[in-house]
Amino acid sequence: MSEKLKIKLSIADRVYPLNIPLEQEEGLRKAAKDINEMIKQFEQSYAVRDKQDVLAMCALQFASQASQKNIENTSGQEEAMMRIKALSALLDEQL
Repeated sequence: MSEKLKIKLSIADRVYPLNIPLEQEEGLRKAAKDINEMIKQFEQSYAVRDKQDVLAMCALQFASQASQKNIENTSGQEEAMMRIKALSALLDEQL
């Protein structure tokens, strides 16, 4: 059983206490840092007064990045499968 760790993360000037598995601490802290940095960028770039709007923009940004990576991975997998099939056909011809 994984050991639980109590941490507090600050996101958008709010503190969130969490009980997490020890191995997730680094990733969660980095994610909170990335969110806070993105919030600052949006606040500097746009005249946004409401934190909820900024958080929605951050969520959209992170979701679109994840979707794009998924699309790229799927495309890469399809290309790899086509190459494997082509190599397999060449091998079949030689055998």
